[in-house]
Amino acid sequence: MVAKEDIKYIANLSSLKIDDEDIDTFTKQISDILNYFEKLSELDTDKVIPTAYTVPMKNVLREDKVTSSMDRDEVLKNAPDKKAGQFRVPRIMSDE
Repeated sequence: MVAKEDIKYIANLSSLKIDDEDIDTFTKQISDILNYFEKLSELDTDKVIPTAYTVPMKNVLREDKVTSSMDRDEVLKNAPDKKAGQFRVPRIMSDE
């Protein structure tokens, strides 16, 4: 069971100003949550395999293989600004 003093203490730590009505509400809500956790602890989970993910995980990385690259002219054909076979972009750093 959570005491009203606990709620006031937590509110103070969180720099929250709450009135007496909210203290009563939060005391009941947090007590209900803790009671439910206590009820969950009664479940027999000895035969349940611990899981870290709710869906199966698989490696999504592809094999690291050397392949041919795209033709430079083909890559640059739609570039808005290009020079000497390279993309030109606006300067993002100053000279200083």
